[in-house]
Amino acid sequence: MTDGDRLAGPGAIVIGGDYRGLGVVRSLGRRGIPVCVATDDHVMAAMSRYCRRRLRWPIEEDAQLDFLLELGASGECQGWCLFPTGDETAAFIARNHSSLAEHFVLTTPPWDILRWAYDKTLTYQLAASAEVPCPVTFVPESRAELRARECSFPAILKPSRKHRVNSFTREKAWMVTGRQEMLARYDEACDLLEPEFIMVQELIPASPNCELSYAALVSEGEPLASLVARRARQYPIDFGSSSSFVVSIEDPEVESLSTRLLRATRLSGLVEVEFKRDARDGRLKLLDVNPRVWGWHTLGARAGVDFPYLAWRLARGLDVPRIRGGAGIRWVRMTTDVLAVWQLMRRRRLSLREYLRSMRPVPAFAIWAPDDPLPSLLEIPSLIIARRSIRLSMESAAEESVEPSDPADEME
Repeated sequence: MTDGDRLAGPGAIVIGGDYRGLGVVRSLGRRGIPVCVATDDHVMAAMSRYCRRRLRWPIEEDAQLDFLLELGASGECQGWCLFPTGDETAAFIARNHSSLAEHFVLTTPPWDILRWAYDKTLTYQLAASAEVPCPVTFVPESRAELRARECSFPAILKPSRKHRVNSFTREKAWMVTGRQEMLARYDEACDLLEPEFIMVQELIPASPNCELSYAALVSEGEPLASLVARRARQYPIDFGSSSSFVVSIEDPEVESLSTRLLRATRLSGLVEVEFKRDARDGRLKLLDVNPRVWGWHTLGARAGVDFPYLAWRLARGLDVPRIRGGAGIRWVRMTTDVLAVWQLMRRRRLSLREYLRSMRPVPAFAIWAPDDPLPSLLEIPSLIIARRSIRLSMESAAEESVEPSDPADEME
């Protein structure tokens, strides 16, 4: 930016250009708050009519820090809010909290607080002290310990943090059905991530409507604005990397466990707490705590809780009303939901009638917005690919009389 291009403040810099960042851009931009998007090759959020500038986000963390410090020192965005949209950018801001706070208003707590949500090993320790149930989890010190350890199957291998980008950290979990498979997958994981960040966890048997979340804006662990949601569909359907269809609900148990845990964390800012209901005993078990905007956060605006705007107000020291989101609001990300629905129908876990009923009333869309249609153009090729992959797998099944391949292969 040049002196003549300086934007009126106070504004916000959204770090990340995917659909999560798009939701933040729209939330703030619709209220006249100037927004810039710092992103790499994910340009969806930068295509929004509410994005004033696209900033090129560096790859290396040292370069990222230099970039933000130079931007702040220039005065171009002095006093603007920083909104991370991913785990690693949130951790980066938390680790550099003091130096970044000299130039920006931060929506992320410092590292000594955020680390308890970022590192799942620490998260489960904190949950145990707060008497919040968790899956049985351990971190083996060596392959020999894992080989000798008694554990039930199926189980999952799961990264406790995702500071490296590879096939293990991109996926939510690797399921293993026996000891030999577990050892082989553990060896594979050790080639991709330090062993101290590899967790072994019991697989919680699923029950109907078992994936639940508590979403909130908190101040030192105390919820100011919140809602409870059921993550009805995700893709992939077994260990989804993201939710594809979400419905807001009322569930006092989810709210009670979440508020107990959040008070122990003393987090400030946006957070999503994920649970799964165990089919064996009906108890909720903690899965994850996400201390930043989550995929379906735009559901909140229709439910009466516009999370990014409220987070902007909190960070700037403005009043934030205490709000609880309404139940029955639906949200969908069509590009992944069509693939999730296809998988569920193949396994006879969802009928066409049930799917059509789930889409009434019309849900809030993750990307499509009538006042901001341009970002949706990036979704059209993905929808075409998804439709083509489903058609090809159906033809293959008919010709070869075998189970069709997962359409996600075509998406790659």
